[in-house]
Amino acid sequence: MATESPLHLLDDLINTGQQQQEQQQEFLISLESIILTIFLSIIIIMTVCGNLLVMVALCKDRHLRKKKTNYFIVSLAFADLLVALLVMPFAAIELITGEWRYGEIFCLVRTSLDVLLTTASILHLCCIALDRYYAICCQPLVYRHKMTPVRVAVMLSGCWFIPIFISFLPIMQSWNAIGIEDIIEERKGLAGASNDTSCVFLVNRPYALICSAVAFYVPLALMVLAYQRIYVTAMTHVRQIETLQRAGSAPVSGPTPMITVRSSTSSDPTDHYRLRTTMALSPSEQAPIANSRMRIETKAAKTLAVIMGCFCLCWAPFFITNIVDPFIHYSVPWQLWTAWLWLGYINSGLNPFLYAFLNRAFRRAFLVILCCGDERYARQGSCSYGQVHRACSAASVNGTSMALRLSFLPNRSYSDNGRTILANEQSQDSVGTL
Repeated sequence: MATESPLHLLDDLINTGQQQQEQQQEFLISLESIILTIFLSIIIIMTVCGNLLVMVALCKDRHLRKKKTNYFIVSLAFADLLVALLVMPFAAIELITGEWRYGEIFCLVRTSLDVLLTTASILHLCCIALDRYYAICCQPLVYRHKMTPVRVAVMLSGCWFIPIFISFLPIMQSWNAIGIEDIIEERKGLAGASNDTSCVFLVNRPYALICSAVAFYVPLALMVLAYQRIYVTAMTHVRQIETLQRAGSAPVSGPTPMITVRSSTSSDPTDHYRLRTTMALSPSEQAPIANSRMRIETKAAKTLAVIMGCFCLCWAPFFITNIVDPFIHYSVPWQLWTAWLWLGYINSGLNPFLYAFLNRAFRRAFLVILCCGDERYARQGSCSYGQVHRACSAASVNGTSMALRLSFLPNRSYSDNGRTILANEQSQDSVGTL
């Protein structure tokens, strides 16, 4: 019986080793695809469920439909829901399989929807910031004049129609590809795919600058200015309340002093709240009040930092890369593009938590929906505070700091040692969270 030569044995060992390496690579690729599929599926499902719950809550709760700001929040939820249903699934399939299976025309349609819906989502965030600016920083009559139902409808229409001019119109006409046709064809050739199995989207410099400005940089500037003014106004109210508390701690002689403070966000110009001091604060009450201002300012800063931080963290990397890439000969790796794009998509899943789930009125509606209409979670009309300093502390109302809500305390009376605060609830939920 002839024996195999050492050369044949060496070849067999090499072939066996190569097969094992190929099997390991296939296993790692399969494992990577499974993990990626699970991760992207979780993002899509959470985005769909969160935004759908916001929309159902507005339909079910008539109290939510009375507030103008909530229409911005629900329209935002609708835009983010469409992102999760019409954009994310196709992007996930392309990322997992590594190819585009739906043809060149649908590639343009998908890309146009991507730009349209994500831009609409960002513009809604800008409108919410402007609405809160007018509500908190302006006189009540100014807010009623600025935020009429017609103007709200115009702002919402703008959020949906403005993105058309940077999405479907230029993309379907291939304006974004003017001057870079050769680079696009070269990129498709490097991918080793035809027009039917690849979806390459590159933009020239004019489109990159205009699109980024309209979709991100202008809204970002408006949001920063609006929230900066909101924070300054809120801190002004904190100092006013602190001054009133200190005045209340002094011995009172003669008639009871009455100090009236304007409610800057009430929809009724006659709405206001009054702080009546009839007795001096005890030393035990003065200590917590002395530290309340720092707690309030810290909570207010954290609230605004979370909103602006999430927005910038999610979208700034993409739009910075979007502007830089055309000026460095499109050398940004596709992996980095994909990571920044999905980071922006995640913002659509975070928006319900930032703008609705932190809102007390929305949370009540969510509980009623999830608990099958259990009346225990229906809108309640009681809210008690033990002491004046607790009402002005960093307690949370509608998910945000009381420092940011000093202009619209609830429509109830709070009594403590003879002091009474009368407030109007007309705008209690008109501004939502910050």
